Amino acid sequence: MSVASRPGMRTIVPVGRVLFALIFVASMIGHFSSAEIAQASAHGVPLATILVPLAGIIALAGGVSIRLGYRARFGAFLLLVFLVPVTLVMHKFWGIADPQMAMMQKVNFLKNTSLIGACLLVMYYGSGPYSLDS
Repeated sequence: MSVASRPGMRTIVPVGRVLFALIFVASMIGHFSSAEIAQASAHGVPLATILVPLAGIIALAGGVSIRLGYRARFGAFLLLVFLVPVTLVMHKFWGIADPQMAMMQKVNFLKNTSLIGACLLVMYYGSGPYSLDS
């Protein structure tokens, strides 16, 4: 019997989808705050008052898509569209002189690269069992 066919193993997929999507859904509200827009502007994001809320909407749409398992491959693509520029622009740890700030940004950079990896897995494997797509 394969691991995937064991009783109860199919239920870990929707739990994984919910946990993966949580960070994107929960952080969406912050993308409309003046503090987050100002921080992005300080990092050199052009048109931050437009792009930061737009990024929040993209992250929310992708997160909800994966959470529900509805068009999860496209949702994962949306999250890639969100994550790649955010990771490269907002978490440039290699250009920070303060060692503590550099370490904090490196941790966020690596977290985002892990999330990018998870997006690639969802894009390949899809939403799995117990989803609106199945």
